[in-house]
Amino acid sequence: MNSVTKIMINKKYTLAIIPIIFLIGLLGGCKKFLPTDRDTFNVEARFTQTVYTPVLGRTTLMSNNFDAQSSTLPLTFRIVNPRNNDGLIAAELIKPFDVLVWKKAYTGTEKTLAEIEAKRTIEKHPLFEIREHSGEFIMWAAANDRILKSLPDSGYTFDVEVTNNGGRRYFNNMKLQPYKERAFEPNSKDPITGVDLNRQITPTSVVNMVGERTNILLSPGDMNVYMRKVGEGNSLTFRFQDSVFNAINPNKFNLTKWNTLVHGFDMEKTNTYVRYKVAYPIPLVSIPTQYTSLDGRQASVGFAYERLGFGGIKEIGGFTFNFNIYQQGDWEIIFWFNRDNPRFENE
Repeated sequence: MNSVTKIMINKKYTLAIIPIIFLIGLLGGCKKFLPTDRDTFNVEARFTQTVYTPVLGRTTLMSNNFDAQSSTLPLTFRIVNPRNNDGLIAAELIKPFDVLVWKKAYTGTEKTLAEIEAKRTIEKHPLFEIREHSGEFIMWAAANDRILKSLPDSGYTFDVEVTNNGGRRYFNNMKLQPYKERAFEPNSKDPITGVDLNRQITPTSVVNMVGERTNILLSPGDMNVYMRKVGEGNSLTFRFQDSVFNAINPNKFNLTKWNTLVHGFDMEKTNTYVRYKVAYPIPLVSIPTQYTSLDGRQASVGFAYERLGFGGIKEIGGFTFNFNIYQQGDWEIIFWFNRDNPRFENE
C-alpha cells in the first residue's frame, strides 16, 4: 500500500470519528439543560369542607378536610385575615389563650389523678388554629360563649394560605360558625339558641328491671337522668332516687363494679351516693378504654343487681348510661325512677 492510499484511509477514519466525538460532547453538555425535580402545587387541590361548626367548650379536631391532589408534600397552612361579619379583624381569634395540651399519651391505665395531670400542660394557643402541615383545624376547649361569637350569629370569615416550594394559593371566605357551649351530653339545650327545651334525658339501656309496684318491666322512659354542676372541684357523684325522690342505697345495685365504674380515684360510697375524684373532660380523650363506649366517644357506666325471682330463679337487672362532661367541676348525675321503683328484694 503506497503512502497516498494510507493518507486517504486515515482521513476517511478521521472524518468518521469526528461526528461521534461531537455527539458525545453534545450529550454531555446537555446534562445541565435537563429538567430537574421541582415541587408542584396542583391547581385542583382544595378544602373539602369550607364551613366549620364545632361546639364551644370542647377541644375539637376537624380532620380529613384537605385534598392535596398529588401536590408535593409537605404543604404549609396558615390562617390569614380572620374577621367578623362586618369585615373587621377578629382579635379574639388571634390572641393566644391558656389551653390544656397533652404532652404524653393518655392510655386509660393511669393509677392516680396526679399521673393523669402530669401528662398535660398549659400552653398558649389561639382558640381556633390550623395545623401547620396537615390543614386540620382545632378548636380548643378554652373557647366559650363569653369569648367567641356563636350561632345564630353568622360567626367568622377567614382565609387560608397554603404554600410549598412549587407555589402559593389562597382559599378565601371560609367560615367558622360555632354552636353554643353545652357542658355535658346528652343535653336538652337547643344547640343554636341555647334555650333548655326540657326534653327528658334517659338511660342508654334498661335490662330486665321489674317494677316493684306494677310488676312490669321498666323501660328507659321510666327513668330521668339529671346532670348538674354543684361546685368548682374535680369530682363526680352518682345518686339514685325512687319515685317519691327518696334516696336509693347504691348497695342495692349489688353487681355493680364500683372500683372500675369510671376512671376515678378515692371512691367514697355512702347510703345515698357514690363519689369519685376525676379529671375532666369525661372521657379525657376519644379512645376506647374500659370506661368508655366501644368507639371511645363517651363514658359508659353500668349499674346491675341480682335477686331471686319466683321458683328461686336468679334474675339480673340493671341499666347503662353513656355520657360526656366537658367542663371541670363537682358534678352529680342523678337517676330518678319516675314511675315505679326497681324490685330489688327476693320473692
